[in-house]
Amino acid sequence: MTTDVDIPVRAQDTAEEEPSGGGRSERLSALAQQHGALVTLIVAMTAASLSFDTFLTGDNLENMALSSAFLAVVALGMTFVIVTGGIDLSVGSLFALGGVLAAWGSQYGTVVALLLPLAVCGLIGLVNGLLIARSRLAPFIVTLASMLGARGLLLSVTDEGSKTYLVDKGSFFAKLGQGALLGVGVPVWITVALFVLGAVVLRRTRFGQYVYAVGGNEDAAALMGAPVARTKVSVYTLSGLCAGLAGALNAAWLASGVTILGSGMELEAISAVVIGGTLLTGGFGFISGSLVGVLLLKVIQNVINQIGSLDSAYQQVVSGAFLAVVVIAQTWLGRRRRVL
Repeated sequence: MTTDVDIPVRAQDTAEEEPSGGGRSERLSALAQQHGALVTLIVAMTAASLSFDTFLTGDNLENMALSSAFLAVVALGMTFVIVTGGIDLSVGSLFALGGVLAAWGSQYGTVVALLLPLAVCGLIGLVNGLLIARSRLAPFIVTLASMLGARGLLLSVTDEGSKTYLVDKGSFFAKLGQGALLGVGVPVWITVALFVLGAVVLRRTRFGQYVYAVGGNEDAAALMGAPVARTKVSVYTLSGLCAGLAGALNAAWLASGVTILGSGMELEAISAVVIGGTLLTGGFGFISGSLVGVLLLKVIQNVINQIGSLDSAYQQVVSGAFLAVVVIAQTWLGRRRRVL
């Protein structure tokens, strides 16, 4: 039987506290893990602005912000999953499915266009969480199965991809994707609001404490009274909701439900989260870091596009190489901190 008690120490908090014998070296290692991606982003943007006259133009920055918004919402849900030590491979398919369902539902109004993808994708996320938490199945296998299932459902809804549902450009739903507030796209504002809310939930609530505790040491968290199974179910449901919402916003932006989108998006989201400083082993991570990771990936892609002479495939090569470097650096910093 579990009891409703406070988790006295979070894995995140132990990383931020100064140990008695760590000294300057450990503090520098912790700062590198927490803010390394932000420093890299600033350096990359500075170099790009000095190299390309069009990089800091309003149109280019607006395009990067909009294209980042949808991936960022997916990465937000993925952050909660990875902090618990899990993984979600279904988000790319859920993103595409959410877009198609939103476009189809837009003919019945904005409420249906938003609630339908949230309900379906959230339900798939809930099933993922139940199978992982209650049946103790491997997250990789469960979410891989749901990735294939969601893609199959998508093809069924669109008659093997032959149907493309359109969104009325004059509808309120379309304005959620194409409108602007103070010169900034509405999807960007929605993304910022979600990240602020996500940061508060993860760092300042009991649920956030449980998320860190489960990722840090699941057995210890259970002994301290944390609802391990419920926490896992919640984060996978949240991941499904975020993927469905991102797909709906993308459909509003494109004014259609595009069936071919979302392929490989799960890997981009995982890359962004890991680049932002969240450990794949769980127990350590930052919401803000995931946003920085998304922006860094988009800056790299934009720079390659600015060069012009490089094929778009180089985006994947550079992103993959950068991710490998980050993982190696995280592993080295983690070992260094344990030694110190």
